[in-house]
Amino acid sequence: MAVVKEIMGCSMVDGSSFVSSSKVLLNHGFQQRNQLLGRPLWVPLEKRGLHLRRVVRQPVAAVSEDLMKASAVPAEKAVKFKVRAVLTVKKKNKEDLKETLVKHLDSLTDKIGRNVVLELISTEIDPKTRAPRKSTPAVVKDWSKKTNIKAERVNYTAEFTVDSNFGDPGAITVTNKHQKEFFLESITIEGFACGPIHFPCNSWVQSKKDHPGKRLFFSNKPYLPGETPAGLRALREQELRDLRGDGKGVRKLSDRIYDYDVYNDLGNPDNGINSARPMLGGEKIPFPRRCRTGRPPSETDMHAESRVEQPFPMYVPRDEQFEEVKQDTFSDMRAKAVLHNLIPGLKASMLADKQDFKLFTDIDCLYKDDSKVGLHDEQLKKLPLPPKVIDTIQESSQGIFRYNTPKILTKDKFAWLRDDEFARQAIAGINPVNIEKLKVFPPVSNLDPEIHGPQESALKEEHIVGHLNGMTIEQALEENKLFIVDFHDIYLPFLDRINSLDGRKAYATRTIFFLTPVGTLKPIAIELSLPPSAPITRAKRVITPPVDATSDWTWKLAKAHVCSNDAGVHQLVNHWLRTHACMEPFILAAHRQLSAMHPIFKLLDPHMRYTLEINGMARQTLINADGVIESCFTPGRYCMEISASAYKNFWRFDLEGLPADLIRRGMAVPDPAQPHGLKLLIEDYPYANDGLLIWGAIENWVKTYVAHYYPSPSVVISDRELQAWYSEAVNVGHADLRHAAWWPSLSTPDDLASILTTLIWLASAQHAALNFGQYPYGGYVPNRPPLMRRLIPEPTDPEYTNFLNDPQRYYLSALPGVLQSTSFMAVVDTLSTHSPDEEYIGERNHPSTWSGDAEIIEASYEFSAEIRRIEKEIEKRNAEFSRRNRCGAGVLPYELLAPSSGPGVTCRGIPNSVSI
Repeated sequence: MAVVKEIMGCSMVDGSSFVSSSKVLLNHGFQQRNQLLGRPLWVPLEKRGLHLRRVVRQPVAAVSEDLMKASAVPAEKAVKFKVRAVLTVKKKNKEDLKETLVKHLDSLTDKIGRNVVLELISTEIDPKTRAPRKSTPAVVKDWSKKTNIKAERVNYTAEFTVDSNFGDPGAITVTNKHQKEFFLESITIEGFACGPIHFPCNSWVQSKKDHPGKRLFFSNKPYLPGETPAGLRALREQELRDLRGDGKGVRKLSDRIYDYDVYNDLGNPDNGINSARPMLGGEKIPFPRRCRTGRPPSETDMHAESRVEQPFPMYVPRDEQFEEVKQDTFSDMRAKAVLHNLIPGLKASMLADKQDFKLFTDIDCLYKDDSKVGLHDEQLKKLPLPPKVIDTIQESSQGIFRYNTPKILTKDKFAWLRDDEFARQAIAGINPVNIEKLKVFPPVSNLDPEIHGPQESALKEEHIVGHLNGMTIEQALEENKLFIVDFHDIYLPFLDRINSLDGRKAYATRTIFFLTPVGTLKPIAIELSLPPSAPITRAKRVITPPVDATSDWTWKLAKAHVCSNDAGVHQLVNHWLRTHACMEPFILAAHRQLSAMHPIFKLLDPHMRYTLEINGMARQTLINADGVIESCFTPGRYCMEISASAYKNFWRFDLEGLPADLIRRGMAVPDPAQPHGLKLLIEDYPYANDGLLIWGAIENWVKTYVAHYYPSPSVVISDRELQAWYSEAVNVGHADLRHAAWWPSLSTPDDLASILTTLIWLASAQHAALNFGQYPYGGYVPNRPPLMRRLIPEPTDPEYTNFLNDPQRYYLSALPGVLQSTSFMAVVDTLSTHSPDEEYIGERNHPSTWSGDAEIIEASYEFSAEIRRIEKEIEKRNAEFSRRNRCGAGVLPYELLAPSSGPGVTCRGIPNSVSI
């Protein structure tokens, strides 16, 4: 504790109202290594020995001589003394010509008074002015002298004059009289008796000519609204008003205003009816709200917002935009995508036979380590290009023109063809959240039979009884041996429209799995459904494991259609809707209603990083009309309507936490005697096994944090900012579902801890599990085809003969074409990439000073240590041969919930936030 006090300043520890007055001692609930697999316990601090992680000692500012003299002077004769501010400014590595010119202009004008000015504000009110005490304005020194420094961070200083009765500094204002914005990372005040006082900033400070007001930053000391010092109360409220804005006008890229709007900017009706898309959000099509940009309506539809197309940026508040490292990573990935698609694009534009892969070796030639002659060599010679150009491309093609080999091919190139791998990916792949316990057989639809046909399934006892190891169906159900991945109800209402699209064909699928005695799954039946408009003989079809060559290819095609359904639901529902879109309202509400000095804002801050920016970019290029998602996934222009349908019919916030989700799907049952209070029906379920460790660590960290600030329900209820945050997130951000009875209440510390744990889980671990394996598993398109172009032929179909004569070619013609595949690969390659500036779970920017509460800093170190222990446990599990779903010959280890990662496509790592 002494080290933490020295880092933060004595008054921030001993004088903290939260340390001195809280009757609930901090507890950590992080157990020793031998209890890692047990149910997490919540242990009060006084009942266990807690050791603070060693922290690098920082110099403590010397006490001002003037201040020492002032201590001997009576209070009515206060003297003035000087304190110093150290500003850390993060500089850009790359500048265009205009930025360079403006930078040098600022350097010149800084010398004549157009400079950066600071003013320190006390937590106390001056009885004479009835306003907060303030220092004299201080000019930042040596700005012009340090203009050409190439370091990533540059420190500047300023000197304040304050009275000896100034009190504790609580806020600081910054006025930027330069022409150019700058990124202020932090300010440290040195010279007060208590030691250094930290002001985390991490914000762009705009020029006064663009934003006349002063920028305000609070110290790192947290305050609940009712405990805000008198000198900061009005500033706290004004800052929130500024962030909320007035809901009017077009937002400038330099604005810091957070507001809500519906998804009315996905289409572009000005380009014609085919480019129009329905508005998402509202009574007709419920959907979460997104960040408002204020752009004017389109010329042809007053309800549709006009589009902003690349390279012009979509508005998000300035501090939500990617930092330079992240922007560079994105730019590099876009350049790679262009190069990867260059040769397939040339082939498609210049050769007559351009649509399909003819052989599996054509797909192999897309990857760097393939030595075969194929699409990139033999076909290249046929292109009408100068010989020297062809030679140059061939010399380079092993590198920049080819993709990295997806992880699914690295241990066993043919694993994806096997039934056991098809089943394993349902619990250890990129979409392990749709599998459910089969509760009744045959399964029954919940759709309206008058619209969508009979609710009964075509699955019969004879389809599966021979695959149950001698069990009856009743025995298998009773002993929890049958599981299902059911996409019937989410796809069937859209099939008529999907199948009328050019080059798109889909079924609504159900797949039945049997849990074998060794703990692995095997698929035993696939049901393929078409809408009632199809001929009665085709409306429902059941495919079972093969018995001959023909049925083997039919079975492969059926599995491909299941994977295509799975890819669509994974991307549109589980990934985009549940982690991206549904998080955005909570983030907007946090910035609008929670002050930066609110302890809950400080807790959530790292879990909100970059989410608004990546969602804005998605609206611009991914989920928009004719964007990547519509182009690459089977539902085409109906993709986002499927996402909205899932929001209306399936999404529930109270069931988004991992334990509740596992119980909802029947994959676990409550059992207080088991680790984490749950018993998994499939013991070796890698996503759930590792996820529960991460969930438990997050839950205990959040409970510790909440209990420190909210000792009783009355404190929760009386916290007006907290209540406004949750109320606005539900009633405005999720307005279309605001009347649902399942929304959790926010009345007790347990309520708050549960809500926050769910949000942090969704932003970090859940998103990581669903995102960072997209290229490792989906980069080989036959493993998870995002789009299917043919149904499975029946003997009476004209194309059945072609299927029999060349089943491989028919199979490949049913998958995405060459350009569709490479476009999809480029996108999932980008989405699976970690940026070098990623912050992972258990990590924080400025780990020792993000909060001014020493006990919370101490607890955060213990949370980090627990995350490291979990990582070692996951490594151990991946080496245990008894865990056949993550270890074995050719079996990929499950690392999607391993907390740390390096940059690039690693198929592991849990960033704090939805940042890609």
